[in-house]
Amino acid sequence: MKILSVGIPCYNSAEYMHRAIESIIPCGDDVEIIIVDDGSSDDTFKIGKEYEARYPGIVKAVTQTNGGHGSAVNTGLHNAEGVYYKVLDSDDWFDTGALKNMIETIKKLYNSGTEVDMFIANYVYENQNTGKQKVINYKSAMPEDKVFTWSEMGHFKVSQNILMHSVIYRTDVLRECGLELPKHTFYVDNIFVYVPLPYVHTMYYMDLDLYRYYIGRADQSVNEEIMQKRIDQQIKITKIIIDSHNLPSISDDKLRKYMTKYLTMMMTVSSVFLVRENTKESLAKREELWAYLRNASPETAKMVNRCLLGRPMQMKSFAGRKIIIYGYRLSRRIYGFS
Repeated sequence: MKILSVGIPCYNSAEYMHRAIESIIPCGDDVEIIIVDDGSSDDTFKIGKEYEARYPGIVKAVTQTNGGHGSAVNTGLHNAEGVYYKVLDSDDWFDTGALKNMIETIKKLYNSGTEVDMFIANYVYENQNTGKQKVINYKSAMPEDKVFTWSEMGHFKVSQNILMHSVIYRTDVLRECGLELPKHTFYVDNIFVYVPLPYVHTMYYMDLDLYRYYIGRADQSVNEEIMQKRIDQQIKITKIIIDSHNLPSISDDKLRKYMTKYLTMMMTVSSVFLVRENTKESLAKREELWAYLRNASPETAKMVNRCLLGRPMQMKSFAGRKIIIYGYRLSRRIYGFS
């Protein structure tokens, strides 16, 4: 039995995928590494098959017609045989020692019959341009080294969103919620960490710097210029998030508040980039997005408006738009995104 399946979506990743794979291999037979070649034109699949031949029973290489990151995540999940499932992007890597520590804890709990729906660990921004690191932890928001529920959750800081980098789901949770990420769409990681949440009842947080998130490559989807060009993709994902759950109907108060915070963050990111573009068309798109939220659920829109950034993101004046952009730049400096 595999305790953890790690899906690695790869597209033309031959140059750097080795580090991701080799950060997992020392964990041995406890793990299953699923290398998903998303229709690459380089040696990605060949490299994957070489690892499969060298580590039979640990590495599995599959290929598919290009469908984008979300499609590759889906394929990894469909092939997963582990009790838990995690995604590792091909240009990122794990701290191997932290991963071994986490797997031992997961095994101990699983073997004792304790069912945990989601494990959380820290992630680290590894900025190649500045050489700096920024650790995002959850120490003020979550109890450490114990099974807990949403009712025991503390206060989340602005920087403490649960992201794909920080979560390990019980595989059945992802299947029970019917998770299926859209093809040929960027920013699907937001769906991955939002849609399953009402199906998550038990959690476990370890203060380990597990995931190393590599930023600074010019072609990354989180690069500001690329995000600006792909704003329609961001809007699409935000609308999927809006439609995925009726937040007022979620009975657990802490879960509802967190999901509202996350939706507000999504609305904020879209609004900021539309305001930065500052054209008649982009400002109209911002109005349409907020109208979409109000039409989908007036009560959810009210909940978002009560969040810190809800109303400011809708300011229409020239001065208001300047405040939005300044606030965004300040947050990037504070939280180490750039």
